[in-house]
Parts: sequence; structure tokens; C-alpha cells
Amino acid sequence: MAYNHYILVCGGTGCESSKSDDIYKNLIAEAENQGVKDQVQIVKTGCFGFCEKGPIVKVLPEESFYVEVKPEDAKEIIAEQIVKGREVKRLLYQTEEKKDITSLEDIQFYQKQVRVVLRNCGVINPENIDEYIAREGYAGLEKALFELTPEQIIEEMKISGLRGRGGAGFPTWLKWDLTRKAEGDVKYVVCNADEGDPGAYMDRSTIEGDPHSVIEAMTICAKTVGAQFGYVYIRAEYPLAIDRLQIALGQAREYGLLGENILGSGFNFDIEIRLGAGAFVCGEETALLKSLEGQRGMPVPKPPFPAQSGLWGKPTVINNVETFANVPVIMTKGGKWLASIGTEKSKGTKVFALTGKVKNSGLVEVPMGTTLREIVYDIGGGIKDKKKFKGVQSGGPSGGILSEKSLDTPIDYESLTALGSMMGSGGLIVMDEDDCVVDVSRFYMDFCVDESCGKCSPCRIGTTQILKILEKITGGNGEESDLDKLEEIGTAMTKASLCMLGGSAANPTLSTVKNFRDEYLEHIHDKKCRAGKCKSLVVYEIDAEKCIGCGLCARKCPVPCIAGEKRQPHVIDKSKCIKCGECFAVCKFGAVMKK
Repeated sequence: MAYNHYILVCGGTGCESSKSDDIYKNLIAEAENQGVKDQVQIVKTGCFGFCEKGPIVKVLPEESFYVEVKPEDAKEIIAEQIVKGREVKRLLYQTEEKKDITSLEDIQFYQKQVRVVLRNCGVINPENIDEYIAREGYAGLEKALFELTPEQIIEEMKISGLRGRGGAGFPTWLKWDLTRKAEGDVKYVVCNADEGDPGAYMDRSTIEGDPHSVIEAMTICAKTVGAQFGYVYIRAEYPLAIDRLQIALGQAREYGLLGENILGSGFNFDIEIRLGAGAFVCGEETALLKSLEGQRGMPVPKPPFPAQSGLWGKPTVINNVETFANVPVIMTKGGKWLASIGTEKSKGTKVFALTGKVKNSGLVEVPMGTTLREIVYDIGGGIKDKKKFKGVQSGGPSGGILSEKSLDTPIDYESLTALGSMMGSGGLIVMDEDDCVVDVSRFYMDFCVDESCGKCSPCRIGTTQILKILEKITGGNGEESDLDKLEEIGTAMTKASLCMLGGSAANPTLSTVKNFRDEYLEHIHDKKCRAGKCKSLVVYEIDAEKCIGCGLCARKCPVPCIAGEKRQPHVIDKSKCIKCGECFAVCKFGAVMKK
């Protein structure tokens, strides 16, 4: 059936948490109430990426891009745009100069992006296999089954230059080829969807918006290496992604794209979902495989590598969601096409979850080689509230924190590693002048202490010792010699840990000691935290000239430790102050100061 209009409603987790499902239902109801249900098709899609402005609604063919839509706006969208043919101006995205933007392509957030992995997110209904097929879905699988030999597929993957997007950057073709050549009558393909970095949601959004791309890629991989079974290991905290993946698997089986005799080729392959319990260490491939086997998720020494001896001792390919999502495009457009994007050693694109103190947070996909400055300022729109940029962290708890002098660093595996950071799975957290890098390092080390499996002593003992030193410094008891200890322990962990959790856990600390040493020295010598985040080093005072004696700070103080007559300047008793910051937060006159 042909429609005059199509309305795309963001159905990603972020927008659904802001009632996009109610927007979707209201649009359907209003289309019927206003007698235009035969003129418009309303589709729930995956994430558009521009999470800062969600929920998002896009109307075609006009390309109207509506942001921060509320359920009650559905009536006006149908009445104005569908019935009368007029855009709802108040809902259109506006630039800072208050200029209306009517097309997604004109929005600065998208202009430097190249969507390969996210090609279908925000475009199709992820629960409708026909929409995926209409955009060349499963054409790559058909080619792999009937036109290419396993050797030719490997060669195409090699030409593409695709490297593992889980963080290590291992050549994908080589991993596949090692598994293909490994002896064994049973082989496995595993998708790592155990996305554990704080602030990261790239893999979740890809599955939510385009689950068939992962299924197709895993099947192509299985045909290439000779595997019969596949597993998607996904954390249980991703209910929407799990639901859509289950729907997609059922549709693929119904269409003969999974199971026995796929598309009449004689090739058999099927996929099952396995839920992870949220252990960060299970993002490491050998720990993940142990968890899949029903054992405790703990890494094992390598070699042998999973390609030779993986799941239940059988040859296994394990790639993450983003890596797999590239594969169907390589099959349809060719390896040279993907290799034309990116840098000499880092081909293609990289998806980042851009979060923190940027104006435009969201899911972004950029060509390898794009600089951090371009991502933070051109795509992210710069720092919120006109604050000063302090640093950016890539790679989550495993990544380093880079200062302003590194903003022109191109995003690729080698450049970030050289600076003491890493690509990681794709978390990118921006910090401003109100963030304390010492406290951030402490936070990440606390996380790693909790998440360490404890199997190897460099990680088990090293993370604990670094955390204690960081707590000593943030507590105002640090010594300059502590910085040498941090570097010594961190370097030892990097060299001696069994897996990359321990091998990279010290990165935030090592990078901040190097890039922000002056801030550490302030904590140690001056007993001062310039950002006011380390409670033990913060002193609250009331400026008598600004205080009007309203008493709000005293009423909110939980101790209480603030006294003063009505309409007279108040005073904080520092001996009783627990440094909760309530007085600072509630004062409307800027009278309460952090020192």
C-alpha cells in the first residue's frame, strides 16, 4: 500500500524512557481519529543517534525533524502536517541562532558522520524483516552462499581492513581464517554483546535498531569458517535489545535464513541467545566463553586462542556487535568500499557513545581518522554552559584521559594507544572544568576493583593498591612519592595481568598522572581540589556581602551547622560541616562558596 507520508518515531531505549512509545501510540490513534490512517504509515525505528534531543520524530517525504516531542504533540503533528500539509514549527530542531532546520542532513551533529554500522538505525522498523531486506538485507548472505568460496570471503574481508571493534583491533579476516583452518568437526560463532563500559551503549543501540545485520553477519561468518552453531552473549540489562533480537531470529527462521538448508543451499546454521549477568570481565573473550559454558566468567591464558580452542574446546570465532554489523556491507559493496573510508591502518568507521559535558550527547559514527576536536566541537557542539574543556576519555574504565593538547589526535588504534589511551568499544566521555581527574581516576579504579575476577594477583592486588593510594590523595593525605608508586604499580599491572581488564585498568590513572600532574600536586601539597569534587579537600564559606539572610541554606543543612539571624549574613561552623554541598546547591545568590 502506498502512503502519502511516513512518520518515523525513535524507539531506542533512551527515547522510550522519555515516553516515545506513548508518542507512537498517540500518533496512530490521532491518524484514525482525524480520518487519515490510510494516508500515513507510522513506524517505530531504532535510535536516531541524537539522544540529547530525544524523543525524535521524523516525517517523510518532507524530512521534517522534530525534537523533544511529547505524547500530547501527536495530535498537532497529525492535524498540521498530515491533514493541512504544514510543519509544526515549534517542534523543529533549531540551531543556537534560532534557525529552524528541516532536514536531518542540515544538522551539524550529523554532517561529519558516515553511517555504516548505524545505516538502518532510525530508518527501518527493526521488528520487520521485510524493511531490512528492502535495504539490501541478506543480499550479502545470498552472495556468500552461492557466489563466493570461503577463501574469497576471507580475501574480501582482508581487503576491507576491518579490525575488531571490541577494542583490541585484531584483523577480523585473520581471526576468521584461523578458525576456518583449525581442525574440528564442530565450530562456533559467538557475538559479544556484553557491553560493560560505563556510559557505553553502541552495541545495545545497534541491536535495538538493526538486529538482522548481526544475524546476517554471523551466518556469513559461519559459512566461511564451517560453523554450525552460534550464540549471542548479551547482558540481561538490555531487555529491549533482547526482545528485538528474539523477534528477528524468529523471522529469519521463518524466511529460511536460519536453521536447516538455508535458502536451499544445504548449509545449516542457527543462533541462540545467552544472557550475561553483567560481569564486566565477561567482555574479555575467554571469560565470556567460560560463562557461556556455564562456568564462572574468568579469563584463561592464551594461547591457545579461541580460534583454535574456544567454546567447549572447539574452534570459535568471537566478534563484537559492531564488528559483525560491518560484514553485510562488505559483502554487498566490497572490501575496497570500506577500505576507502578511514586511515591507512584503521579502515572504516567507528561508533562512539558521546556523553559527558558536551552540548549534543548521543550515538555518533565517524570515519577513522576523525579528530577528537571534530567529535567534541563539530559533532558534539562544544562544552555545555560555556564551561572550559578539561579532558576526554576514550575506552571507558580501560581508557586514558587526554587533555586539551591531544584534541587534534586522529581517532585510530595506534594514535590513541601511543597517548596512553585506547579505542575500546567506543565510549567517549567529555569532561569540563568542574570535573576532578583524580576523583575520576578513583571512580574507575573502584569500578575495576569490584569487577576484577581476582584470578591473577597483578590485577587483584594492583587495582586495590592503586585505589588505596588514590583515596589517600583525594582524602588530603597524599605524598608526592605516591605518584611514583601509582606509575610503578600501573606499569606492572599492564605488563603482568592475565587479561585486558587488569592490563588496562591503570590507564585512567597513568594518563592523568602524566597529563594532569599539576592537579595531583595541588591535592597533595595545597590540599585543594580545584573542581570541588573531593569532599575532604573542600571548604564551604558564606560571603557576607552576598548573603541576604534568607535562611534557605540553614533549613536545607542536614547537620545543621549554619546559623544566623533573619536578613543577616549567615555563618557555617566548619567543625560541624559534613561537606554535603546542600547549601551550595540551594543558594540562589551565589553567597555560598567552595574553597
